[in-house]
Amino acid sequence: MGDLIEDVHLDLPLPPNELKSVLICGSYFYYHYLCDGVDDVGWGCGYRTLQTICSWIKRQLDIKKIYSAPKVPSINKIQKALVEMGDKDLQFIGSKQWIGSLEVAFCVEYFYKIQCKIIHCRNIQELHKHVNDIIQHFMDFGSPIMMGGDKDCSSKGILGISETENGTFLLILDPHFPEHLKSHEKLQRDGWIKWKKIDELDPSSFYNLCCPLIKSS
Repeated sequence: MGDLIEDVHLDLPLPPNELKSVLICGSYFYYHYLCDGVDDVGWGCGYRTLQTICSWIKRQLDIKKIYSAPKVPSINKIQKALVEMGDKDLQFIGSKQWIGSLEVAFCVEYFYKIQCKIIHCRNIQELHKHVNDIIQHFMDFGSPIMMGGDKDCSSKGILGISETENGTFLLILDPHFPEHLKSHEKLQRDGWIKWKKIDELDPSSFYNLCCPLIKSS
């Protein structure tokens, strides 16, 4: 795994005036820009969030000993898989084209035989209406969620949700970290893993949430 680190959200304080919080259950590796020597700055965030999710799924399947789970796929293998599935044309391989929540769902099923639920929110007002669905997902499955959008096209990993007296917050793992040397403390201090209020998201963007339907051990 090189210098990948695990569970970067641990010991991060909950938002102030917290009433109810639910987080992922289980361990993952934090995948981000440049983490494996591939220069994906500016286009690879969706792939990195997918890889983080895959690392969580692989850990769960290894624990359950259901079958020998494949390794976390590289960006190249992800692109080849999407071509093989018929979702992309051949020119997609080796390109710098982005992927979003739908492609993440396709790949989770392709590599790990796990289906995903897509929650489509036309705006943050609709996202507010799905707060209970997000809470229930973490309670029932405990798996990380991929969030993508259009105006807000930066991929996000969602590792938890917190209802507070001041509003609802999502625990966001940002894959755009462009360095090699890192620590839990640096990532938390610099905001690469942080609680963000839903109302602070882009009000002009839709959001798709990809929720892998595999229960944590």
